Amino acid sequence: MATATNRAPQKELFGHPVGLYILFFTEMWERFSYYGMRAILVLYLVSATTGGNAGLGWTGGEAIALYGWYTMLVYVASIPGGIIADKLLGQKKTVLWGGIILVAGHGILAVEEMWAFYSGLALIIIGVGMLKPNISTMVGGLYKPGDIRRDKGFTIFYIGINLGAFLSSLIVGYVGENIGWHYGFGLAGIAMAFGLIVYLWGQKYLVNVGNLLSKVERSEGASLSNMFSELLKSPLQLAITSILMIGSIYVLIMVSVPFGLLYIFLTLVIALMLMVYKDLTTQVMKDRYVVMILSFLLVVVFWGAFEQAGGLMNIYAADKTDRTLSFSLPLIGNEVPATWFQSLNAMFIIIFGVIVANFWAKRKLKNKEASSIFKMATGVIIMGLGFLFMAIAAKEYTAFESKSAMYWLVLAYLLHTIGELCSSPVALSFITKLAPVKYASLMMGVYFAATGLGNKMAGLIGEFSQGEPATVQLSTEGSDVANRLQLNDTILQNKNDFTFNGFVYLDNNELAVTNMETEAPVMGLMDFENKDQKSEIIANLKEEGVTAQDPYHVMLNFRQEEDKVGYYGDFVIEEVQTQLEFRTFIGITIFTTVFGLIVIFMLKPLKRLTHGAEDNEREMLEQEQYEIADTERDKKNS
Repeated sequence: MATATNRAPQKELFGHPVGLYILFFTEMWERFSYYGMRAILVLYLVSATTGGNAGLGWTGGEAIALYGWYTMLVYVASIPGGIIADKLLGQKKTVLWGGIILVAGHGILAVEEMWAFYSGLALIIIGVGMLKPNISTMVGGLYKPGDIRRDKGFTIFYIGINLGAFLSSLIVGYVGENIGWHYGFGLAGIAMAFGLIVYLWGQKYLVNVGNLLSKVERSEGASLSNMFSELLKSPLQLAITSILMIGSIYVLIMVSVPFGLLYIFLTLVIALMLMVYKDLTTQVMKDRYVVMILSFLLVVVFWGAFEQAGGLMNIYAADKTDRTLSFSLPLIGNEVPATWFQSLNAMFIIIFGVIVANFWAKRKLKNKEASSIFKMATGVIIMGLGFLFMAIAAKEYTAFESKSAMYWLVLAYLLHTIGELCSSPVALSFITKLAPVKYASLMMGVYFAATGLGNKMAGLIGEFSQGEPATVQLSTEGSDVANRLQLNDTILQNKNDFTFNGFVYLDNNELAVTNMETEAPVMGLMDFENKDQKSEIIANLKEEGVTAQDPYHVMLNFRQEEDKVGYYGDFVIEEVQTQLEFRTFIGITIFTTVFGLIVIFMLKPLKRLTHGAEDNEREMLEQEQYEIADTERDKKNS
């Protein structure tokens, strides 16, 4: 995305244009609103529908699935957001409208109605898509080409992002968990309103930045319509695209509308990538393009694992982590809110960001391996190793008896953050070095699409980790139900949702469920909707040798359904669920480590394919006065 290049002298503050600080605070409040809502979204979805701070009562799998779709669409929306800025409004006005839409979206989320929930999410997706990519481009537009302050300006801007993310998880998280979920959503909207006010007030410092380009400038670059018309003239690319499109339409009609639409979108992206490759005129451009495709795969893998933070790890912090302290703190007492763990990533970035950057810079100056592809692969491995701590936490957890220590989560977030610092800041820069100039903006769009796909993969992985709970129907005839489940009669009479915890085991190869407190049998009160699910549970318990002497623990969340009579519950065996989560954590660790090592193993041929795209970085580092190692200094003196 381009920006105007004719700039009048700009007023400066601390050696940078004042406009940088306007964008700093705008983005800080935008990230405050986004990460604040992100911190409480999944917890709101899985919270019981009754009680003082009622949620929607969804299962963990359902909540994480929605979270995956939401975070994916936020990034994918950056593509039309960039097009709107380039072709219609300019970046400055697009950011303004994005902010207005975000305020509206968060405000609507504060309304306790389902139409408001989905409408609010949709508006936030649109608003972030319009604001996020364009405000970053405006930061670059504050500096002339070759201005050595540019990288430092982005560093300052990046601090604003993480400051907003850090504060939001603490403040919005506390309000959402302890006062009310919808108050948390509303607070996020107020924060975005602050950012919008700052942005409007600071327009006088952004006069020459982010304006709509001239018609001639807008006509430059790649034309999507022309590229897709060329597809009809390329038999091989057309055949590949047609096969993928037919499969996508089949999924759309026969399997799932959301996934069908996703596959259609991915098919169009693949077709686009094929046409770009065909249009490249030199072997150097084609070789670099191949490496760039691999970097997109690294992006998908990284975010597919990393974004467990807002879903699976968020639920784990709330339900299975011992968050009690040996001392008391103001407001929270001696229990750390689950959402506060979301702030660790931003805090660690602020602490370790410069340290990690200097580590790689010094390696580069010592002529040690520090290429972008190596950093990205290393980041994927380090981030993946963080899930080993989550696997240990899963092993430490015992259903209804002891929870895992919170330091496992802290250590996991620490490694995830170090991995992010190695990989994420490098990826976008690396793509700009490899992308053909003609298709630079288009490749930025593909980068956001890859990030979005990674977020969706995170949702699928998290959904898998929650399994598919069996559904049982509860008989509500007579007070015997309330007595045996140890419920107050008024719960059933008033049709309130409730949770029941019990023991589950096999008794003469038959499924038995008893009350955890009284050991009264309750299996006779329940019927499985799907008999195959019951058979699977029996087979699993038989394989594990579960008996009355050493039973498993079962949790049933009963609810009323509008179109059905009686209570329906999700039959979740805690030991089976924990084992599934353990396998998920280990699986992520193994896959990311192996994938990263394969990339590192292929490093030499991959670097050859870049044709020296990063060869001048060492000289640039020396110009920016990074400290040179003693051995290097001795060589220069000699």
